[in-house]
Amino acid sequence: MRVGGEAARPPDFVQSLERGLAVIRAFDAEHPRLTLSEVARRTGLTRAAARRFLLTLVELGYVHTDGRLFSLRARILALGYAYLSGLSLPEIAQRHMEALVAQVQESCSVSVLDGDEVVYVARVPTKRIMTVGINVGTRFPAYATSMGRVLLAAQPADWLDDYLATAPLRPLTRRTVTDPARLRAVLTRIAAQGYAIVDQELEEGLRSLAAPIHGEDGAVVAAVNLSAHASRGSFELIRRELLPPLLATARRIEEDLRGVA
Repeated sequence: MRVGGEAARPPDFVQSLERGLAVIRAFDAEHPRLTLSEVARRTGLTRAAARRFLLTLVELGYVHTDGRLFSLRARILALGYAYLSGLSLPEIAQRHMEALVAQVQESCSVSVLDGDEVVYVARVPTKRIMTVGINVGTRFPAYATSMGRVLLAAQPADWLDDYLATAPLRPLTRRTVTDPARLRAVLTRIAAQGYAIVDQELEEGLRSLAAPIHGEDGAVVAAVNLSAHASRGSFELIRRELLPPLLATARRIEEDLRGVA
């Protein structure tokens, strides 16, 4: 969330906007209330600059302060809603996701790729099986998630080459694939078979399956997944029980997307 460097900025780049957005991104689920000093530290801004941006956001109604602590106000949701309101995918997918969750009794999500992360744009939960809560807007590193791998596998070769050369592939569990060559092989297999299964690579005890969602032109525009606790059964049992209904749900979402395109 720190403000980026000064190099290689296009001439029309507005640095003050970048800094203002960095201040907004300083707040998250683990840091819902921050002092001025904490905002400055998390963004890399000076205290004086952080103070100006915070007080501007307070004046505009996006941030609340009690004089010492700052926190985001509900009005901040309007910034993301402008994107979501023009994106028909979440609304179209919702009823199909609800039907799938009712059938298999596991949580279902839809996400899109944003840089090297997946961003959740729709979710129907059942029981909580992760230590981290998931909501619309939640982000995870693409390489360690089933949806992320489906989306990565659909990228052009030159984009994927750059991703594998630069992405920080950190071990999130002892099972996480962090070797670029091995991850490339995994993604090649996913592209060929049309789905991904991740076994406890994002979090211990969590297994997930994902399928691509294709747009009208055939390009992969999103991914849909099911997440299950490892205690549900063996890896093969989870694949056998959950994969067919997941693939069928992806096809139904695609059919509806074509209908509104």
